[in-house]
Amino acid sequence: MSDLPIGFDVLESKIVSLLNKLKDNHLLINQLKTQNMSLKDKVEQFEKDFSKTKVENESLKMTNSLLGGKEDKSLSKRKINNLIKEVDFCINQLSDFENQNE
Repeated sequence: MSDLPIGFDVLESKIVSLLNKLKDNHLLINQLKTQNMSLKDKVEQFEKDFSKTKVENESLKMTNSLLGGKEDKSLSKRKINNLIKEVDFCINQLSDFENQNE
């Protein structure tokens, strides 16, 4: 009969130990859930960034193919500069026209 209280003490200490481990496990689970959500958010942001970069890359590829080689690039630059000059000329004429009508 004297072994009975000792057995309860051992059982009680094991139960306390298990409850402490359970509490620790719950804390760990909550930390892991938080970390998991954070990582999911990062993955989502990386996917958005990747999509944006992919679109930009396609645009650059198209631009590069339109420009072609070095000779084509200089020709394209000259054409663009000529277009800019024409637009500037048109803007100046419109500005002059507006000034005359005032």
